[in-house]
Amino acid sequence: MLATTYSSNKTRPPYPTTVVASTNHPQPPQTTIKPIHRRHILASLAATITPFLAPHPHPNSDQSPHIPISVLPSADARGLFQMPPVRLTNRYFLVRAGESEYESLGVINTNPVAKTSVDNGLSTIGKKQTVRAALRLKEMGACENSCWIWPSITQRAYQAAEIIAAANGVNRSNIVPEYSFLDARGLGAYEGKALQSVSEIYASDLVSPDIKPPPINDGTPNESVADVFVRVTQLMSILETQYSEDTVIIVSPDSDNLTILQAGLVGLDLRRHSELAFEPGEVRFFDPTSIPTYKQPASAIYKCLNPPSCK
Repeated sequence: MLATTYSSNKTRPPYPTTVVASTNHPQPPQTTIKPIHRRHILASLAATITPFLAPHPHPNSDQSPHIPISVLPSADARGLFQMPPVRLTNRYFLVRAGESEYESLGVINTNPVAKTSVDNGLSTIGKKQTVRAALRLKEMGACENSCWIWPSITQRAYQAAEIIAAANGVNRSNIVPEYSFLDARGLGAYEGKALQSVSEIYASDLVSPDIKPPPINDGTPNESVADVFVRVTQLMSILETQYSEDTVIIVSPDSDNLTILQAGLVGLDLRRHSELAFEPGEVRFFDPTSIPTYKQPASAIYKCLNPPSCK
């Protein structure tokens, strides 16, 4: 039965409200909500907005760093960032934070839930390693003409950023914490195992960049080389669109972020990224010839022009 009702006010509404009188109330359809993955949202958001954040490059700027860099024309530089890049608009220093408390115990800890805990901070040895890294950056003139420091929000990486800033006279406002793209590589079921067992993961990496460590249900991601490659590529996309002719110091809590990033930037086979391993507190200035001599690829077969597909 249909019944038409009106408001009790003197002025009738422009449209009557129709009510369906029925004793049978159908149940609403069941709705399934898929889980939201924060890292995927951040990656999508970065890819969407970064083209609109780009400053215009100034090739003739008097404040250009003393280490020469190549600057792309505006239209080319602000497109979709791809690995390996033809050129970079900024110069980059890659830094691995010093040893963490967990690492001093010889234990793997990559669960992002605990990344800001005190136990993920620098150990006594790690602080000394980081001070040496900060002084090394000063010797290299990394921040002579100002610089930006981009650390992971992981405790040891952010502590390292603060030490680097203090040693190089950088204002704390130039420290830009990164909340997701620089997380330590999630090692899944290897969480809590001895650090030496990482060699098993690297053996799998040599087979394919798509192989993931075994999963675990404690919230620790199990990331393949290709997964990390997507993250660091998104990071570079942000940096290359947000800055121009600047110096950026990337501070990672682990080695894998940096080795995969460096392999991608230079165009090396991602399956062999572990051969570029960073020691705790190690600093490298990035350019196409910045790989240490003792870690140079053995042959041209090592090259990969379309990472992560290096088969």
